[in-house]
Amino acid sequence: MHAYPLSLRWTGDTSQPPFTRAATASTDGKPDLALSSGMGDGADLSRWNPEDLLGASLAQCHLLTFLALAAKTQLKVLSYEDRVSVELDTLDKVTRVTRIVLSPTITVAAGTDHDKVVVMFEKAHKYCFIANSITAQVAMFPNVIDG
Repeated sequence: MHAYPLSLRWTGDTSQPPFTRAATASTDGKPDLALSSGMGDGADLSRWNPEDLLGASLAQCHLLTFLALAAKTQLKVLSYEDRVSVELDTLDKVTRVTRIVLSPTITVAAGTDHDKVVVMFEKAHKYCFIANSITAQVAMFPNVIDG
């Protein structure tokens, strides 16, 4: 088992609306992460919010898993740039993340089998531990191009 400890700090006054939603996440050896909410009174949209972080976590996990599979199957990937969208909806009076869309452009060496790249991209979803930890639908639209 692996553990990843962190600290979350918030100070403010909830009796004085709109109170700040700004918080800071920190852990040893890493820069602090400025956090807030994504919407509502007191939100600071210049800071990362839970929706951003969930999308980034899924996208990064998928990328790392895909790169490992690409290396294992000798696919020469030159770059990967993902456009991620996290969608919230209210179902049964509960707001939840219902869909996350991954839309990467994957640049490969000329002559690389694009179909094999897409197969490895889709297989990465099966092995991505973040994808296996969430209930939201994950839609994937890879675009493979030659570099």
